[in-house]
Parts: sequence; C-alpha cells; structure tokens
Amino acid sequence: MDPARECEGKGACELKSNKRFADKIMPHLLNLYGSSAKANDFDMYAPNASFEDPLTHAQGVKQIKSAFYSLPKVFGESKIVEYHIQESETSPGKKEILIDNKQHYKIMGRNIDMISLIKLYVEDGKIVRHEDWWDKKPLRNRDTVSFPLVGRVMEMGRRGLMLATHAMMGFGKDPDSQ
Repeated sequence: MDPARECEGKGACELKSNKRFADKIMPHLLNLYGSSAKANDFDMYAPNASFEDPLTHAQGVKQIKSAFYSLPKVFGESKIVEYHIQESETSPGKKEILIDNKQHYKIMGRNIDMISLIKLYVEDGKIVRHEDWWDKKPLRNRDTVSFPLVGRVMEMGRRGLMLATHAMMGFGKDPDSQ
C-alpha cells in the first residue's frame, strides 16, 4: 500500500518536518528574556541544565528559573529585539544552537542595547547548557583568563550572586504557583 494513501485513510499523518529545534524553543527564549516567563517556558531544559552569563551561573532548572524570574525586578523592560539563528548537529542526538542577537533593557529610565551571543547545547531534545556571551565575548573563567586563579574567583563570584538571587526569588518557585 502507498504510504501516502495509508496516511490519508487514517485522517492524520506524521510527516517528517524540516523545522529546527531552535524554531520550537525560540518563543520560550523570547519569553525568558522578555521578562514574561511562565513555568512551561522552562520545559526545554534538562533537569540538571546550566545557565551562565557574566554575572551568574545557575545549575539546575530551579536556579535557571530564579535567574530569569529576577529580570523584571531589576529591569523596567527587557527583550530580544533582533536575532539570527544558526543550528548544527554536533553528533547524533546533540546540537549546538547559536543565537546572534541584540537585547534591549531599561534600567532606571535609561535604555541599554547590548549585542549578545546565546549558545545552547542540546542533548536528546533538551537544553543542557545555556551560555549568554555579552558583547560576544567568551565567559571569563579559569580556562579563558591568563591566571586560572583569577578565573576561579570570577566563577565563584557568579555562583555566589546566583545563590543570593535564588534565595531572593523563592528558590525557583513559579510566580503563578505562589
């Protein structure tokens, strides 16, 4: 039997789509960076995923939630205003997604536009690592600075700030469930 006809007879068909994983998660990322995140926006992360930017290092979905739920408390406005996506498969079941973007923030009435590179590492359909490189500069850590001890201190500072943010934000509790 012709597969197309069989599909037609069932009334529904699962056709292989060329849609990228990035296209599926981009609305959720726009919500996160746009200070309008909801609990389901974090479903794209693996349970022990990490998020890191120059200020914070979050480990696990609850800390990632705290990082993004804190944005509206710091900024009057935040959003990604332009972006370009590049997605590549690094090995079976693993992808790397690069999102070259421009972010807009408003803090104390002042507009700030920033160029950023978001790097997402995906395994088996879930984000395992999310990095936000401000000004497209690699995150400074023990591997990227001249003196590894200085990089280690920077890493510890990001973790400390994240733990304080996590405590302040109710340990990753969803605002709509409080």
